[in-house]
Formats: sequence, C-alpha cells, structure tokens
Amino acid sequence: MKSLSLLTLALASLAGAQTAQPTVDLRILETTDLHTAALGYDYYQDKPTGEFGFEYTATLIENARNEKRNTLLYDNGDLIQGNPLGDYVARVNPLKVGQLHPMHAAMRLLRYDAGNLGNHEFNYGLPYLQQVMAAAPMPMVSANVYIDDGDNNPDNDKNAFTPYLIQRKLVYDTEGRPQVINVGVIGFLPPQIMQWDKGNLEGKVTTRDIVETARKFVPQMKAQGADIIVAIAHSGLAADYEPGQENAATELTKVPGIDVVLSGHSHQEFPGPVYKSIPGADIVKGTINGKPVVMAGFWGNDLGIIDLKLQKTAEGWQVQDSTSMLRPIWDKAAKASLVTPDPRIARAVKIAHDGTLAYVRGKVADLAAPINSYWSLVQDDPSVQLVSNAQIAYVKSALAGGPYADLPVLSAAAPFKAGGRSGASYYTDIPAGTLAIKNVADLYVYPNTVQAVVVTGAQVQEWLERSAGQFKQIDPAKAEPQELVDTSFPTYNFDIIDGVNYEIDVTQPSRYDASGKLVHPEAHRIKNLSFGGKPIDPSAKFVVATNNYRASGGGSFPGLDGKNIVLQAPDETRQAIIKYFQDQKTVNPTADNNWKLTPIPGVSLLYPSSPNAQKSLPAGASLLNTGADGFANYVIKF
Repeated sequence: MKSLSLLTLALASLAGAQTAQPTVDLRILETTDLHTAALGYDYYQDKPTGEFGFEYTATLIENARNEKRNTLLYDNGDLIQGNPLGDYVARVNPLKVGQLHPMHAAMRLLRYDAGNLGNHEFNYGLPYLQQVMAAAPMPMVSANVYIDDGDNNPDNDKNAFTPYLIQRKLVYDTEGRPQVINVGVIGFLPPQIMQWDKGNLEGKVTTRDIVETARKFVPQMKAQGADIIVAIAHSGLAADYEPGQENAATELTKVPGIDVVLSGHSHQEFPGPVYKSIPGADIVKGTINGKPVVMAGFWGNDLGIIDLKLQKTAEGWQVQDSTSMLRPIWDKAAKASLVTPDPRIARAVKIAHDGTLAYVRGKVADLAAPINSYWSLVQDDPSVQLVSNAQIAYVKSALAGGPYADLPVLSAAAPFKAGGRSGASYYTDIPAGTLAIKNVADLYVYPNTVQAVVVTGAQVQEWLERSAGQFKQIDPAKAEPQELVDTSFPTYNFDIIDGVNYEIDVTQPSRYDASGKLVHPEAHRIKNLSFGGKPIDPSAKFVVATNNYRASGGGSFPGLDGKNIVLQAPDETRQAIIKYFQDQKTVNPTADNNWKLTPIPGVSLLYPSSPNAQKSLPAGASLLNTGADGFANYVIKF
C-alpha cells in the first residue's frame, strides 16, 4: 500500500477547503553574524561567558518555536570566521572533505530552513567556502555574486551560488486547517567583498549592486509562484542609498514584491534606538517603509523574530500585519544570562572546541608587562604598537634587495578590540607572563594577510585624516563635558601610522564622512605631521605595511584602491606577529608615543571604556559613572 506524504495529504484536504479566506500566523526567526561563536566561550580570555554564544541562542530558538505552530529559521551569514575556532578548523586542523563545519554541526540540530552568505565567508578562500557549503545541513543562497568569465559582458554572467529558493511550506491556519505557502528566499551580501578579499576573489567572481539584483530576481520569483518573499541581506541599514553601497537593506524595503527583510553585517540591533532616525522606520513595530525588518546583533547575543499575519486573498497570500522584535540572551544591566544554554550544542562542537583550546594555549614568548587596549583611542598604545612593529619587521625583510628596499617603511595598525558596537567587554587585556597564541589572536582578531603599499607624504596625511573620523568635533568654548568618540565609526578603521609623528586636533570637523567622502575640504585634523624630525615632504615616497583589507580599499581610505600594492604576502598578519614575538623571546610592551590628541585647555572630554580601564588611568582621566550598557564613562581633562 502506497502512503501519501504529509504535504500531499494537506493538498488533498485543501481541495475541499472552505470559501472563507484563511489566515496564517507565521513566525520568522533570524540569527546573524555568529562568527563561529558556537559556545559562550571567550577564547582570548580563555574563560566562559554568557554574553554571547549560539548555545544560548539555540534555547531562544526552541522557546520561540514552542510559542508558534508555524516557524521558519534563517541564518544571515558571517558564520564560519570570527574567532580561533574558525581559524582552527580552516587553517590549523583543516576540515576534511565532507566533514561538517562545527557551526553547521550545531545548526543542524535546530533545523534551519536556509542560510545566506556574508562577507567573512570568503576570508579563507573560495575552495574552503565551497567545501564547507557542500556539507552544509541547509540550502544556501547568495544572489549578487557572479562567476567572472572574463568576457566583460555582464549579460551572460552566471551566478556563483544559488541566488534564491522557493520552498513549499506546510503551515496551519488559525482554524487549524493545513495550508501550503510558497516562501521565496533570496540572499545578498556587500559588493565590497571584491575589495576586502581581493586576493581570494579577483579573476574568479564579481559582484553586483544589492538592490539592482533584487529588482532582477524578485519578479522572477513571483512569476515562479512565490507567495511571500524573504530577503536575507547581509547588509546594514542606512538612511540614504547609492548604487553599489555596502549597507543597502533599508532600500530593499522599497523593492516591490519583497515582504520581509532580514538584515545583518553591522552588528547592530533593529528594532532599536540606533535606527530611530532612518526615514520610514518604526522602531516600536519593527518596520521600515511598512515592511517588517529585523537585525539580530552578533555572536548570537540576540534572536531576531518577525511575526507575520498572512491572509489568502484572490491575489494570493498577503501580509496583513507584522511585528518585529529581538530577544537577548544577556541582561546587560544585571550582568546575568537570561536563558540557559542548550547542552546539545556543546556536545556537537566538543572535538573542535577542545582542539581550539589546545591550539590557543600554545606558548609564543614571555610577556614582561600587561597589555590592554582600554585607552587605545586616546593615546598611543602598546597593543597597536606591537602589531606595527611586527608588520614593519616583516615588510622590511620581504622587500630587502628589491626595488623598494630603500624607501622608509611605515606601518598602519588599528585597535581592533576597543569596545564600540561589540560591547564593554570587547577589549584586549593580556596579563604579564606567558604570551600564548590566544593572546596574539586577542591583539589581531582577523585572518588578514600582510600587504604593503607605496604612498606619498600627502597621501599619508589623507590616510590619517580619514582615520581621524573616529572622533566627534569638540567645541573649545564649551565648559560642560563633551563626547569624544563617534561610536558609529568602527575602531578597525582608526589606523595609527607608526614611523611618523603627528597630532589630532578634534576641534576641527572631520575631513571625511562615514563613507569616506571628502566633505570638509578646508578642515585638517592632522597637525604637525613629521618624519625624521622634520615636516613630512608631501612628494616623498613611503612604503606602508598594512593588511589586505586596507590595501585593497577596505574602509574607503583615500589613495587606497589596490593599485599601489607592492607586497602581497602569503602569510597572515598573526603569523608575522608570532614570528616577531618568537624572535624577541621576551616581549616588552611599550609605545613610542608618536601621536597624541592636541590638548584643548579647559575642556572636559567624555570617553567610554571598560570598568577595568580604571587600573590603568592615564594622566588627566577620572571615572565619572558606569552606564546600564556596561561601559564606564571617564572624563579626560588636559
């Protein structure tokens, strides 16, 4: 006797359905930017934490499912890179063909409906990504990446990945009757991957604008029977839109046919006050331009939830109402977990986790004094200085005997872990004693490779002007304390250039805006820029040691577009740092104080940092208070 599938039975029962228009409550769940945070474990500090970790998010997922009969679960990318666990299975003990990535081993337990690719999926190269995707437990989508066929004719380009899916989903209406809804799922990522991972992608793939791609494929999806369309955009939210921009999820809400937008990439939260000023945003209801939107933070700290009320009309299934919300795993004020971890996740990743621990605990050198990054945005800092020292040593050795050997070598490095959008615990803090692999990863969190560019003295000035966008403009006439740091500016773009000396005058407006456009051509925050004790020669040439992200145009720095690269090293920056430390045997962390903020007499500056920053207060700084977000607020007086 032949048995009918559940879906076939549902279709049979629908043949005699009532004429009343059925209504379906459908819940959509999102995780995004998990960055291999399978567990609530800080590999840099080598201790558990409840502030992040998919093992906690998994509990929220199961709870959310138990509340609603009809649920769909999607991941929005930046999944396989982000902490030493990702490095371990990609580089140290590489996954075998067909082997599940530990994140996928965990996610398989939660039965994801689909996943999207993020920009960091490409950090370990296309072959590794393709291997990981081949074993993935859920289908993957990404619509705006194309195979580079080399003919410069975009009309015949083919997608590098599956652009979209139309999934037939069995659901139950409010009367308990089975219904079938065709859910279209389409994925997008920032076109800028061609700059950020140029070495891995050039000549292999190309990218297209997110919104242009949506306008191409969404009508096709509707024509192929999609009842509703979910856009999974590994892209942030912005008030304005220009073709090709990185953060285009807001504009997707204006594309006809898209019903739901799942956003990510920015490590922010929507609905939330950060986005209250975006035109068309309702941060209470969780919509933008009337479309439900959610952005679920990072590292599993939030679960994104969108509740849809769908009604079947003569035109098909329509969204009648929606509510978007976030559910956190951590109470920031109480500093306590809101849920217990799902024990299945730890079991699923145990072998990889144990291997990662053994790897990160390996000794590199001895450390003579502690290193922390609590004050790295306001003074020259050893946590950045050490990276620059290692980069300079590596580049000088690599260029020795070549055409650029006689040029001065500078270094650009940024304080990657300096709080900001990643929270009050996101700082480097390494005690004196044994310097291990985990500490190197704490100093340099990305798997970038060493690169070097040739620039002029004038370009060094503009590089630093762009970097100085880290700060708000300060009014020297105001007596009350003023916020110094622009927290919307990512600290990984606050490049310190070693080998020159300079000051940053924050009473001037920023010469460049958040996107890297010149907006105040009359302004110059960088003062007294000198090399070798003399004002820098604008026409003099320098080699600047940096990383593949910056050299290829990442961060939209003037003069950096990948055309002036003179060294594309095969080694990761972390490997260069390890070799530098091993050669020293004992590392003495000091800074050469080559830059400073220009003093503003009589002015008080507000600076957010960790409460732990009190143990290394610089001159003129004092604790003001500690906020509900966990940050301590300090006052700095010159």
